[in-house]
Amino acid sequence: MAARYGFRVSVPDTEAVRERVADARAHLKADPATIVKAIAWPIAIMTMVQRLVVLVPNRARTDDFTTVYRAAVRFLNHQPVYVENYITVDPHYLYPPSGTLLMAPFGVFNPDLARDIFVGLSTIALLIALYVMIRMFGFGLGSAVAPVVLFVAFTSEAVTDTLLFTNFNCFIFLAEVVTMSLLLRRQALWAGIPLGLSLAVKPLLAVLFVPILLKREWWKSILSSAVVVIVLMAAGMGLADDPGSFWKRTLPYLSEGRDYYNSSIVGNAGYFGLPDYLAWGMRIVLGLMTVGSLYLLWRYYRRENELLWLTTSTGLLLTAYFLLGPLGQGYYSMLMFPMLMTVVYRASVMGTWPVWLAVYGFLSYDQWASQKWLAFGRSAAFIKCTLGWSLLLIVPFCVLLYRYLDARAEDRLDEGIDRPLAPSAASG
Repeated sequence: MAARYGFRVSVPDTEAVRERVADARAHLKADPATIVKAIAWPIAIMTMVQRLVVLVPNRARTDDFTTVYRAAVRFLNHQPVYVENYITVDPHYLYPPSGTLLMAPFGVFNPDLARDIFVGLSTIALLIALYVMIRMFGFGLGSAVAPVVLFVAFTSEAVTDTLLFTNFNCFIFLAEVVTMSLLLRRQALWAGIPLGLSLAVKPLLAVLFVPILLKREWWKSILSSAVVVIVLMAAGMGLADDPGSFWKRTLPYLSEGRDYYNSSIVGNAGYFGLPDYLAWGMRIVLGLMTVGSLYLLWRYYRRENELLWLTTSTGLLLTAYFLLGPLGQGYYSMLMFPMLMTVVYRASVMGTWPVWLAVYGFLSYDQWASQKWLAFGRSAAFIKCTLGWSLLLIVPFCVLLYRYLDARAEDRLDEGIDRPLAPSAASG
C-alpha cells in the first residue's frame, strides 16, 4: 500500500532499535546444542547398530578371538596352551597365564556363542567406559557431547576393528577410565583393582604407574593392582599345563619388533627396510619430546587441572608406548579417547588443527589402498597410524614449549604458562 500511494514508512535507525531487531532475530535461531543432539543421536545409534548387526557378523580376515577361544579350551582340558608357531603371520595367542585364567570361561561355550557373548560384553564395556569418561569431564547423557562421543567412537578404526576382530581392547579402555575416575576421587586402593585386572591380560596400562608415582596419595593403587596381578598369575600358572612356556617362548616373542601388523617405528623400519640407526634416531627424538611434554604438564598443570594433567599425560605415555615400543597396533588408539576429550578445556593441547590431523591418522577408518597408485596406497595404508601417533607426540610438545617460552619471555611463569584471558573474557 505504501508503494502504491507514493510514501514510505521510515523507522529511526537508533541503537535501541538495532538491539531490538538483533534480539528478535536471535529468538528465531534454534539452540545449537538441541540441533546437535537431534542430528547426532540417530546417526550415532545407527552407526553403532551397523557395526554390531552387519560388520561383526560378516567377520573379517583378521580373527583375534579364535586363538583366545582355543587357548581357553586347552586350558580347561589341561592341555598345553602356548603352542603357537610364531613363524607364521596369523594372530597368535599372547596372553599370560593370568589372562588365560580370565578368558577360560569362554571355553565352556561353543565357538559362535562364545564369540557373540564376548562381543556383547565388549559393547557393554565400551558404552560404560564412554559414559564414565564424559561424566568425568562433567557432561551427561543429556548434553550434546554424549552423541558426538558415541559417533566418533563407533566410526573410529579402533572401535570398529576391536569389535570386528573380537579383541579385548574395550575392557582395557573401561579399566583405564574407571581407574582414572577413582584416582581423581581419591579412592586409590579401589583404583588398583580395574588396573590390575587389565594388566593381568595386557600390560598396556602399565604406563599409568608414571602419573600414579607422581602423586603420593595415589600410591596405594600400585599395591592393590600388584595383589590382583600376583593372585591371578599364581592361580593361572597353578592350573595351566605348561606355565613355563609363556616365559620361555611367548615373552621373548613379545619383545621382538615384527614387520607385519605393526604400526610402531620398529615395525615400519622392518617393513620399509630402514637402517637401524634411523629407526633408533626417530625413537630417541620422539622419546625426548615425550619426556619434555610430560615435564611441562607435571610442572604447570597437575595442580591447576588434575584431570587435564592425568588424561593428557596418560595419552602421551600410551602413544609413546605404542610408537616407540616393539609392537603398536592401530586399535589400541581407543585408549587415547580421554586425552581427546580434553579439547573441552582452554588449556588443552588438543586445540590446534595439526593435532586433529594426527587423530585422523590413527582413528580414521578410511582405507588408503589404491588400485591406481599401488605403491603410494600400500605405503599410506601402512604408515597412516604411525604418522598420526608421531604427530600426537610432536604437536603437544611444540604447543607446550611455545607456551613455556612465551610465558618466560613475558616473565609470568609464576602464574603458569597459559596466556591470561583478556579482561572482557575473564569477566564474562
